[in-house]
Amino acid sequence: MKKLLLSLSILTCFAFSNEEPKVSTYNYGHNGMEYVARNKNGTVIISTFNSKMTIRQEIATRIYEMYIDKKLESDKIITVFGSEADVTGKCIIRKKDNLTTVDFYYESVLWCSGHKEIYQKKA
Repeated sequence: MKKLLLSLSILTCFAFSNEEPKVSTYNYGHNGMEYVARNKNGTVIISTFNSKMTIRQEIATRIYEMYIDKKLESDKIITVFGSEADVTGKCIIRKKDNLTTVDFYYESVLWCSGHKEIYQKKA
């Protein structure tokens, strides 16, 4: 009997695993400086906008790593892969003397659970 129930539950998981991810919108988020680093070229400030509180610091760290690896371009849509979620958004890079600011605007968050959240401005 236990084997039958276990088999049924596994088959149910496979049957429903091909569903499209649930999509919802959100109109709130955290805005602010998340990461400040100094390197040989000066200071780099990573700011995020419309971010989700639980992943904002990890995503900011990943953005800095992408900046150092020269994988970022200004005014481009990028996807940042995190351990809890993948975030898609627009990146804007501004430089003035020894100061570089990288602003990242969240547009959508795809959680590992399959739930997708899309940022939508308040009306």
